Amino acid sequence: MLTEKQKMLAGELYDPEDVQLMAERQRARQLLQRLNDRCGGEQQARSEILIELFGAETDAFIQPPFFCDYGANISLGKKVFINFNCVILDVAPVTIGDYVLFGPNVQVYTATHPISAAERRLGLEYGKSVSIGSDVWIGGGAIVCPGVTIGAGSMIAAGSVVTRDVPQGVVAAGNPCRLIRSLPT
Repeated sequence: MLTEKQKMLAGELYDPEDVQLMAERQRARQLLQRLNDRCGGEQQARSEILIELFGAETDAFIQPPFFCDYGANISLGKKVFINFNCVILDVAPVTIGDYVLFGPNVQVYTATHPISAAERRLGLEYGKSVSIGSDVWIGGGAIVCPGVTIGAGSMIAAGSVVTRDVPQGVVAAGNPCRLIRSLPT
C-alpha cells in the first residue's frame, strides 16, 4: 500500500491532511519564513536556507517573498532567477531548467482537485508535474497550470495563463496562453 506522499508524487488522489505531509509543509513554511525575513540579508545564510528547502545546492537567486508547499519537489537548474512574490505549489515535481527567468508574481501550480463535487467533498486532491525548459522567460503575473511543459527558449508574456504545453522557441501570450510567433534560432 502506498503512503499518501507516494500517492501525491505519483499524481494519484491523496489526503493532504496526512500527518507526514502536514509536517513537511510546516517545515517548508518555517524555512520560507526564515528566507523571506532575510529579504536583503547575508547571501551565505540565504544559500543555506535554499539548500535545506530544496534538498540540493543551487545558485538560483530568489527574491523574497517566495512561497511553496514543500520545496523538496522543486528542481532548479543553473542561474535561475525568481522575482518577488513567486508561488510554486509543488505537490508534484516542478522541474525548472537552466537560465530561467521568472518575473514578479509568477505562479506555478501542480496541485489540482477532482472535477466531481462529490469527490472534492472527500477532501482528496492530486497533482500534475510541471516542466519548464532552459532559457525560458516567464513574464510577471503569469500562471502556469498543472501538467504543463514549456519548451526551452520560449517566452511567456506577462499575465498569461498557461493551460497547455508550449513548444520550444516561441512567444506565447494570453488567457488561455496561445502561440504568438516563433523565435529566431
